Amino acid sequence: MTLLRDEHLAAAFDHAARSYDTLVAANPGYHAHLRRSARRLGLPRGGEGLRVLDLGCGTGASTGALAEVLPSADITAVDASAGMLERAAAKTWPPNVTFVHAPAERLAEAGVTGPFDAVFAAYLFRNVTDPDAVLRTVHGLLAPGGRLAVHEYTLGGRRTDRAVWTLVCRGVVQPVATLLGDGELYRHLWRSVVEFDTADRFADRLRANGFDRVRRLPLPGWQTGITHTFTGRRPTTTETAR
Repeated sequence: MTLLRDEHLAAAFDHAARSYDTLVAANPGYHAHLRRSARRLGLPRGGEGLRVLDLGCGTGASTGALAEVLPSADITAVDASAGMLERAAAKTWPPNVTFVHAPAERLAEAGVTGPFDAVFAAYLFRNVTDPDAVLRTVHGLLAPGGRLAVHEYTLGGRRTDRAVWTLVCRGVVQPVATLLGDGELYRHLWRSVVEFDTADRFADRLRANGFDRVRRLPLPGWQTGITHTFTGRRPTTTETAR
């Protein structure tokens, strides 16, 4: 199969929205890992006085992690799938959380403008057609010194990493998703990971798109070597001019 992109991927997520949280709940550590990545932003005072963009929020799992870790931040959560966003917005949220329907490539058209103090993106970049263009957009939305955290399936490069990922997808996730009528999306999931950057390559991609202080951080459990947190920062104006 070819990878799903743009409106085809959004439509697949629209269809899968009804069962997405059920599948997520079966993934050990899913929500705890998102909270860990949110904490790795390193924002002070629970986010008081700060603007945070949750890019690719899905049904709101990443938004929930941010709201728990940064309860005082002003959080804007964005997704390209109307179905996923509807599920997210229907949950109970504090007044400092706002949802916007927009693809990552057209944020300005939807009124999403910076500067943001931080951007959080979970399971997004392997799903966009041009990850470099989206990273440049994110860089432009951040205030100087603003922080980025990317929580993503990026294989560590060992054969065992790909083997474990394939075993989990083909042995557990894809059969269940097929029964639910979403087999195409979860076949895309497997392939999108094995064809995307390794963890080292994605860290290099962040640096190439203007981020400094880039770190690649592992996550525990079965996802070690499969899912990573990447953190980086937009340099300050003084540092950029050097």
